[in-house]
Amino acid sequence: MTDFSGPLPVPGNLDVEWHAGWPSAKHDPAPEIQVHAYDEHTLILRQNKSVHFEAPFLFLLFGGERALLLDTGATADERYFPLRRTVDAAIAEWLENHPRPRYELLVAHTHGHGDHIAADGQFAGRPATTVVGPGLAEVTAFFGLAGWPDTAGELDLGGRVLDVIPGPGHEEAAVVLYDRSTGLLLTGDSFYPGMIYVRDTAAFTATVDRLLAFCATRPVTHILGCHIEMSGTPGDAYPRGTTYQPDEPPLQMTVGQLAALRRALTETDGRPGVHPFDDFIVDSTV
Repeated sequence: MTDFSGPLPVPGNLDVEWHAGWPSAKHDPAPEIQVHAYDEHTLILRQNKSVHFEAPFLFLLFGGERALLLDTGATADERYFPLRRTVDAAIAEWLENHPRPRYELLVAHTHGHGDHIAADGQFAGRPATTVVGPGLAEVTAFFGLAGWPDTAGELDLGGRVLDVIPGPGHEEAAVVLYDRSTGLLLTGDSFYPGMIYVRDTAAFTATVDRLLAFCATRPVTHILGCHIEMSGTPGDAYPRGTTYQPDEPPLQMTVGQLAALRRALTETDGRPGVHPFDDFIVDSTV
């Protein structure tokens, strides 16, 4: 049996060059989905920018009883985005090394925007699979978040436990997951090196405060959001719709950078506009 009870968290490997598109999609040699093993039980997937400019990151976490696929990307059609096939192959490989008679798949989301839920339909009818709907009622019911947004929940994958933290402000049903096994804080579109779209300033500020309070009592190895949009120049992001980003910064961010976001929210004070900072851009125009 897989044992997640040892000293935690266990850092993994982020020595990876993410595929950031190609000048000509017709000559793109990269796969539709790049798969990187952070560790034996944690895969980070990125959709190819040549398939969809959003190029979201997805996460596949293996527990003792079930795997969690967090988000399903920006493209529904399996011909162009073979997510189901990729996930099935990864699970089959994992089960070769960790055999068990039954293994389930849980499909959930950081939030319900289209570039994070598009391929949900690929998992319809898959055996031993649960797909959590992205709406607020579905999210709070499944994760047991009755005190939304003030009460966190827990998700047990079979010895591998994740904390589920309410994260509204970018989207009303957004959640942030903390993986106790790796120390990864998975923030979706609430925090990443790119455009931080704030739709509800009060709710978003409360979310950042909630996350900072959580991080003050937990060992956080990395913060991983779902996009890279910044360039290598501080304060500069690639234009929306860009399909080739040769000068990307790393995906991973720090608690210190999250604290910088909180200071940025104080500085901008809810003023509508696009507010650039070194590692991210706060966009409160929406």
